[in-house]
Amino acid sequence: MTFPILNSIISWFLKKRKHQVELFLKYPVEVQNEQLLKLLDSAAKTSYGKKYHFKNINTYQDFQNQVPLMNYEALSPYIEEQRNTGESILWDNKIKWYAKSSGTTNAKSKFIPVSEDAIKQCHFKGGKDMLTLFYNNNEDAKLFTGKNLRLGGSSAVYENNESYFGDLSAIIIENLPLWADMSSAPKQEVALMSEWEAKMDAIIEETIDENITSLAGVPSWMLVLLERVLKHTGKDNILEVWPNLEVYFHGGVNFSPYKEQYKKLIPSDTFKYYETYNASEGFFAIQDQNDSDELLLMLDYGIFYEFIPMDEYKSTNSKAIPLSEVEINKNYALVITTNAGLWRYIIGDTIKFTSTFPHRIKITGRTKHFINAFGEELIIENAEQALKTACKETNSTIKEYTVAPVFMDIKTKGCHEWLIEFDELPNSLENFKNALDKALKQINSDYEAKRYKDMTLTSPVISIAEKNLFHNWLKSKNKLGGQHKVPRLYNDRSFIDEIKCFSQKESINSQA
Repeated sequence: MTFPILNSIISWFLKKRKHQVELFLKYPVEVQNEQLLKLLDSAAKTSYGKKYHFKNINTYQDFQNQVPLMNYEALSPYIEEQRNTGESILWDNKIKWYAKSSGTTNAKSKFIPVSEDAIKQCHFKGGKDMLTLFYNNNEDAKLFTGKNLRLGGSSAVYENNESYFGDLSAIIIENLPLWADMSSAPKQEVALMSEWEAKMDAIIEETIDENITSLAGVPSWMLVLLERVLKHTGKDNILEVWPNLEVYFHGGVNFSPYKEQYKKLIPSDTFKYYETYNASEGFFAIQDQNDSDELLLMLDYGIFYEFIPMDEYKSTNSKAIPLSEVEINKNYALVITTNAGLWRYIIGDTIKFTSTFPHRIKITGRTKHFINAFGEELIIENAEQALKTACKETNSTIKEYTVAPVFMDIKTKGCHEWLIEFDELPNSLENFKNALDKALKQINSDYEAKRYKDMTLTSPVISIAEKNLFHNWLKSKNKLGGQHKVPRLYNDRSFIDEIKCFSQKESINSQA
């Protein structure tokens, strides 16, 4: 079958799905309640379902009263028992796969259950809907006349009794349907290579002469790959290598700090950027409009959503609310109940709604990734907006950054230290600092109050990181690629001091 015919057939099937999407757009609360009752019915005979009397739950109020909020620490004994025994502890069907996730903010590994139901009804469905929504907005798209360049994580998959664990991207690629695998590059054995540097070279060698029509991966790592492609080919921009590129599907980190760099690499007014919100725990939201920074919350993936207002957040002692009660522009911690056996699970992300009909969201940060050392309530969304303003005013671009408090002592007041790796340095570091500080005051009234006359907080300190510092730090921790990322904001100095210490050691070693 030729690629143009394949493109026509697949695009027709994808567009049919739009009618089902329109159903949950029209009846969001009803669809969510139906999801909850299905989940409870499926797991009623599990150990967890018996413990919390799922059979007696008929309403959301019952669910809220009978089933506790959980974080990973609280849920992990059930997950470990399920992994070690193979019994139906949390979910009705036996779970073969577990996504191993450690992140950069917690040394302890997490093992997130990924059931067959979650793979097919959530992760794969999300991937198809990503294409559905893109084709719905771009009827002349020809993605399937070429291939999607996918950039995933490590293939290291390990066996534990009769279950397996590894990077989510490895689990997804191992289970891909034939049509999706055929339309992707590189081939599986390259896509799943565990040694990151060798993998990048192998991807370039395999894809350099392919007709690549779309890209998919985490922005920070895709940027590294694309820069290497240009270095390898000697071309000035990516469209000289792959002239039929139409769209970049991205997620995992905020795209805002990288957008200007991508525009230089892919100089086209018609090229599209589509964001997704997916994680080991599930596929949650997809950009459903061209040129938008809002994501449509997907309501029929076997996930029931709840939300904890962040101004009332007390971890598992919080009170959650259903979709019907959310408000626009309010910060919420996301709580999920899934078809992989995560029950009222606090995932750790924070979001806000930009509209409630339909339910569109923006990701604002992490429940642990904020700075409130002085009552300033600084969240990642604030930091990203302020950095964008400062970069624009000083003609600079940023590659990576992290922020931490500098705590006050008897002689000095507190402040924030920003360790920044610039792709293009600002025309004046002082102007950059002032623009950043001014923007933060305009965005965040708590920050502005603490900065008033330097009473609590003094102006920020900008420390310039040497080229590739964050990349090399992640590499030293064996965390290159995939969903691994630099902690943006942290409420103590553990990470920024570790990175700065690593930088000093690297400097000493280079001089030795």
